[in-house]
Amino acid sequence: MSFKSIAWGITGAGHFLDRSYQVFKELKQRDPELSVNTYISRAAEEVLRMYGLEQKLVKISGGDYLEEIFRESEQGSSSPKVGRFLLDRYDALFVTPATSNTVSKIAYGIADSLVTNAVAQAVKGKVPVYVVPVDIEGSIISEMPYNIDRKQCRHCETCPPRENCPHGAITEKNGVTDQIELLKCKGCGICKELCPYNAIKGGPVEVLVRDVDMRNVEIVKGLQGITVLESPEAILELF
Repeated sequence: MSFKSIAWGITGAGHFLDRSYQVFKELKQRDPELSVNTYISRAAEEVLRMYGLEQKLVKISGGDYLEEIFRESEQGSSSPKVGRFLLDRYDALFVTPATSNTVSKIAYGIADSLVTNAVAQAVKGKVPVYVVPVDIEGSIISEMPYNIDRKQCRHCETCPPRENCPHGAITEKNGVTDQIELLKCKGCGICKELCPYNAIKGGPVEVLVRDVDMRNVEIVKGLQGITVLESPEAILELF
């Protein structure tokens, strides 16, 4: 297919998030003339910071027309920017990663967030929509944000990760390190590197996919104008 201008919708899932970013980064490297407009849900705004990807999005959407980054927190309840899907501005909309919450809303025609609103308007405007659900079937191996392993933590009075966190995301209680505040964490990984006891983790965990989520994916597969893809890398095959 020939795509010149596309939209990328990001929802609040950690699973597939970095892989989705890498896919769009590769697409831009393949074709620097490709325009990518990014739509970020309110939950995704938080998760992007947790995984250290918030500032990297400018490599995908540099800020020019049709290459802006639209955040739900800045768009208001009416999400006016999704009107572009009715004005022949995009060749396709890619939603990746798509949380089970987003998939369920799409399945039942609910458009109450920036990304689900974009999906609704894209279908109405005959813009092809491609959705990559994080919960398809069986179980998934998801990458978790940074956290403190309390079994490994020695509760040092002087904690290098806490003292050197540039975002003040590591809190203390009774004078010792307590936890990582995920809404402050930017996912830089400095804390993990500085802990001498390897007490700061961030890695894979197996998550069971609920049967209700699998059913919703099947519903979305049957909807007009929407194609379900099993991985972010499947997007590359479309170009």
